[in-house]
Amino acid sequence: MSGLRDILLRVAAHEMARRRRQLGAIAGPEVDDLVQQAANDALINILSKLDDFRGLSRFTTWACKFVIFEVSTKVARHAWRRHPPNPEQLSFDDLYDRSVPLPSEPIERREQLQLLAEAIQQLSERQRTVFVAIALNDVPIDVLALELDSNRNAIYKNLFDARRSLRDTLTAAGYPVGSDFEARK
Repeated sequence: MSGLRDILLRVAAHEMARRRRQLGAIAGPEVDDLVQQAANDALINILSKLDDFRGLSRFTTWACKFVIFEVSTKVARHAWRRHPPNPEQLSFDDLYDRSVPLPSEPIERREQLQLLAEAIQQLSERQRTVFVAIALNDVPIDVLALELDSNRNAIYKNLFDARRSLRDTLTAAGYPVGSDFEARK
């Protein structure tokens, strides 16, 4: 068991060093503590999921994904600890300010963004929260999953459904979406 923990510690330390830029001002003993926590949490998860190991890869390769996920979660949590995300904070003006209208189409662009802002308001509360946080406020999915007490798959599904609904609304209103829209940018 200690051999596996040693491997997990090495992988966690390597992954933490790789993600050091995301940690900002966190350094020294606090980083070492995060490495220890990630290795310990990964070991607990591995032991609880031993029955899931199918032998399609080496055991250590399978086990390393747990510690990499734990490091990712801990880094994301610390990155947003000082600036917690506010997924609902967005106004139409913020949406319009993010766009770069083409000189020949400022009125059409403004209408399209108005329609998009209205369509965002028509999403379910959960879809709106997820879409605004991830697509507009750049909140990492891991952080949002923690904030909403959910998991990555559920957040991805909410984001997928929200984007599909917005695309359908824009398409129904006669605005091109997809490769035609990208070509006009």
